[in-house]
Amino acid sequence: MTTTKDYIRQREQRTGWLLLAPALLLLLFVYAFPILRAFWLSFFTENLSTNLQPVFSGLDNYALMVQDGRFWQSMRNTAVFTVFTLLFELLLGLAIALTLDRAFRGRGLVRTVAILPWALPTALIALAWRWIFNTEFGVWNDLLLRLNLINSPVNWLGEPFWAMVAVIAADVWKTTSFVAILLLAGLQSISQDLYEAHALDGASPWQSFRQITLPLIAPQIVIAMLFRFAQSFGIFDLIAVMTGGGPGGATEMVSIYIYAAVMRYLDFGYGAALVTVTFVVLVAVVGLTWLYLSRLRARTE
Repeated sequence: MTTTKDYIRQREQRTGWLLLAPALLLLLFVYAFPILRAFWLSFFTENLSTNLQPVFSGLDNYALMVQDGRFWQSMRNTAVFTVFTLLFELLLGLAIALTLDRAFRGRGLVRTVAILPWALPTALIALAWRWIFNTEFGVWNDLLLRLNLINSPVNWLGEPFWAMVAVIAADVWKTTSFVAILLLAGLQSISQDLYEAHALDGASPWQSFRQITLPLIAPQIVIAMLFRFAQSFGIFDLIAVMTGGGPGGATEMVSIYIYAAVMRYLDFGYGAALVTVTFVVLVAVVGLTWLYLSRLRARTE
């Protein structure tokens, strides 16, 4: 038997889908055709050997991908970049959000300034960080030398390990503010009465954070990490400007490899297969996250 609560919930869901319909139709129009086109093209060989004419080859592109060491290296680079950027951005973003959630003089100005790194163009930020990590003229080497932390300039963008560290640092600096703002919105939705009642029960600040703050902002954390996962997994402009995927492919992400396959080698069929696999990975992560959020909402209702 349908209760009044269920009826209201169903009506709200219908209204929500109705309001979302125009945006969903636009997304389908903008994204569905290119994705379906890439999926179809992935079953063809279309490169210089075929005079750029599509020749049906079945699963040959996917079989080639399994044996492509450069593809797997780019996937490993992308995984390392994504994991570490998400980890640091979550920790730093949460710390910044907790700080900005407190009342202090000039808080509005600080909140405005905090979002500036995210608002600046990525290519411009990447160019600035490329100069910061420059071996001879970079301010980072100069600072470390002045502090006697290094004896000679470090080739940050010319050594595989340090190049990955450099691009991770640049991305974390730019996008941590985005995570902080999302988490701050969740923090401000928590009633202070909960903390006061918890304190009267003898709870410490750490216990309040663990038992009240984290559970209540868990949806915001998941959403922020989902956004950042999609952006980090598809990172292109920052890497292209800072390192171009070098040195020796140490920072070549999947997006950089796809660009090289399509634009440099003119292998459109193989590039389409790479796009398809990348899209499937993103959809799988989004699907798992949606299931987690659904269960999380069910537990809180």
